[in-house]
Amino acid sequence: MIAKEIRQAFLSFFEQKQHHIVSSAPIVVKNDPTLMFTNAGMNQFKDLFLGEAPIKYKRVVDTQRCLRVSGKHNDLEEVGIDTYHHTMFEMLGNWSFGDYFKKDAIAWSWELLTEVYKIPKDKLYVTYFEGDEKEGLEKDQEAYDLWKQYVDESHILPGNKKDNFWEMGDTGPCGPCSEIHVDCRTDAEKAAVDGATLVNADHPQVIEIWNNVFMQFNRLKDGSLQSLPAKHVDTGMGFERLVRVLQEKTSNYDTDIFQPLIQFISEKSGIKYGIEEKTDIAMRVMADHIRAISFVIADGQLPSNNKAGYVIRRILRRAVRYAYTFLNFKEPFLNQLVPLLAEQFKGVFDELYAQQDFVQKVVLEEEVSFLRTLSTGIQRFEKYQASNHVIEGSFAFELSDTFGFPIDLTELMAKEKGWSVDLTGYEQALNKQKDDSRAATAIDTGDWIMVNADDQSEFVGYDDLEIETEILKYRKVKAKGKEQYQIVLRETPFYAESGGQVGDTGRLEDHSRQFWVDITDTKKENGLTVHFTDILPDSLEGKFWAVVDEDKRALTEDNHSATHLLHAALKQVLGQHVNQKGSLVNADYLRFDFSHFSKVTDEELAQIEQIVNQKIRANIKLKEQRNVPYQDAIESGVTALFGEKYGDFVRMITFDDHFSKELCGGTHVKATGQIGSFKIIAESAVAAGVRRIEAITADKAEQYFLDQNNEIAHLKTLLSGSKDLVASVQALLDENTKLKKEIEKSTNERVNNLKHEVVHHMKTLNDVNLIATHIDLPSADAVKNLAFAVKDLVDNLFLVFTTEIDGKPGVTVMLSDNLVKDKGLNASNIVRELAKEIQGGGGGQPFYATAGGKNSAGLKAVLEKAQQFIS
Repeated sequence: MIAKEIRQAFLSFFEQKQHHIVSSAPIVVKNDPTLMFTNAGMNQFKDLFLGEAPIKYKRVVDTQRCLRVSGKHNDLEEVGIDTYHHTMFEMLGNWSFGDYFKKDAIAWSWELLTEVYKIPKDKLYVTYFEGDEKEGLEKDQEAYDLWKQYVDESHILPGNKKDNFWEMGDTGPCGPCSEIHVDCRTDAEKAAVDGATLVNADHPQVIEIWNNVFMQFNRLKDGSLQSLPAKHVDTGMGFERLVRVLQEKTSNYDTDIFQPLIQFISEKSGIKYGIEEKTDIAMRVMADHIRAISFVIADGQLPSNNKAGYVIRRILRRAVRYAYTFLNFKEPFLNQLVPLLAEQFKGVFDELYAQQDFVQKVVLEEEVSFLRTLSTGIQRFEKYQASNHVIEGSFAFELSDTFGFPIDLTELMAKEKGWSVDLTGYEQALNKQKDDSRAATAIDTGDWIMVNADDQSEFVGYDDLEIETEILKYRKVKAKGKEQYQIVLRETPFYAESGGQVGDTGRLEDHSRQFWVDITDTKKENGLTVHFTDILPDSLEGKFWAVVDEDKRALTEDNHSATHLLHAALKQVLGQHVNQKGSLVNADYLRFDFSHFSKVTDEELAQIEQIVNQKIRANIKLKEQRNVPYQDAIESGVTALFGEKYGDFVRMITFDDHFSKELCGGTHVKATGQIGSFKIIAESAVAAGVRRIEAITADKAEQYFLDQNNEIAHLKTLLSGSKDLVASVQALLDENTKLKKEIEKSTNERVNNLKHEVVHHMKTLNDVNLIATHIDLPSADAVKNLAFAVKDLVDNLFLVFTTEIDGKPGVTVMLSDNLVKDKGLNASNIVRELAKEIQGGGGGQPFYATAGGKNSAGLKAVLEKAQQFIS
């Protein structure tokens, strides 16, 4: 079976078992502060496990794109080295939310593996949780007894808490699990060593392929276990490993998932795969990493220098470094894999196919940038002086952190010179950075404390900005030394930050409306609306009034609706390739990132602005449609954003059926006239192929125009009430240019006369002609011109000028070329030493350098000190 058939067989099998097929969530996580990337299939269902969202389908099946390159689940350094770890991988999963449990999960997993996929039964081993006395958890006897119906007892193995009790993190849903392992060794190897001894022993041919997690607990902050509202099944089968088993390969990289990429790399590099380990590893790293890079970019996360953007940049640089070092790709190449990958996943994950040109452009620009950085790092390495032939750990870390050199590259380059690397020092520097990073981002989150029955929380803020409600639960959180509280309400009018729109602020008033606490922010966490406050109400029981800051919400809506009009106008002016790549919408302004490969011209910006303002003046009424079937919405021509997770039912926001129609969960104006006016204030580049427009609306736009009018009026006053402002300013500019030329001419004449006067200050010392004097000239350029003029007149010249221009002291040093070459003098070093007398610093070239300072009283000392350099 080819990979596509294997994937489809899994989905079809569980569809026949009444499971609903759901699409993969984006890799980049947006509404869960505990996660940066989707690292397991269960992430998108976390709110269902916790009982914080309604269950639409009790049985679900999917294939989920996952990424494990940061935090607890970090496989990056193993990727490419071994045969089965990956950065991005697919997790096939079947799920039960309070429906079937262990019996059906175990029976169906055995049926699929042995009857559909035809894996020989004697190759399979299963594990069950052996219990944990410290946790007060008993052996999972039920799972053991169920497996005995299908598997010989010698192939049913107990597992400890580490291997057979699955936990998402330090807190959250968890439960005992039952793994399925497959022994892919040869018959001779099996006869020599019992496969049971190799399960969970990191043997490359005895691997886990499926894990059935029986989710029944919630781990609290104090470490205790709390029973979940219902029991669930969460299974995960590594697609790449499964394909390897079914295609009878010894490595995931030998399957038809990776081989098309590897063979393309092999062909372009002229190096055969399977001949030498280091080049094989390089090809595997490239084939693996391009998958993670491409899908993360397609899901809306661009490479950058922080958070998720930095992680993906690090993966990209690791791939480029392997290509550069071991496959001799000195020019950008990684980006050429994107079209091949997009074609491979067409019909499975179409978001990459739809954006392949954009993704390839971003990867290309990142490669170009990093190859420059890599070259600079190599130059730094070549200039490095190793003490006792040992590279300091701090320098090795600098090469890694600043120039993208993994430690193994530094070790390789050091070995070529007969040097070694202080790995202990490197690890210390690395761990310090990690500790500092953790400390900066650490959030101490307490457990939820229940106040009222934990019914579903409901958002009603599309229709109401003030409602009567109750507190369901609260908890304390501490971040960066600040302590706050998070509150969940039974019903809330507060919009939680999402889709670029900031969260609402406002007040939570007690029922008497005499006392209140301020709501400082509102965010989403796994579908739950969480309200932030600095203090809690005196009493948490009873009814409260939840009141949104109406003015702030209205201004935010103005900007949000304006982004929809802007998006449509951009497509109209620039082309249909334009797609939203990010946004920020608050009460003050809007920021809109979009795909486009060149700067937007002033003429285009003016046209875009004009279209948006025309739509505002047309006062187009909002057409809001809730609970529209997703497929119906797509077929209607709605704009859906890449990287967003849409459910089966969506909300459509339309301003004129023929202009702007988007899927959006944000809040909007009732008619476009409410926006007032729209003004673009900036256009810039964000990343390769991504531009940014910043704009203002409503009150801020009005104030902008008022400020502009006031400024113009002030200019007219300064220009004696000129009626033709442009002509008056042009006349001033012309006059200024004329005066500058006259000053320049006068200065040149002064320099020409002064060069002969300066020579009279010359004295000869040790066959060197020394000129050290103070010069009075109006500009640094004039001083420079004088120094070069004197150099043309005098041989063996050592010249030092002191100056004071606009009250700031300065030093200039000029040397004849032969003094630099024959006597080893260096103007840059000399000027830095002289600048100490004026409390300053500077530098330049070996023959010419300048410095500035703060202490004019030291200028005399500079001239006295000058001759020391030739004494």
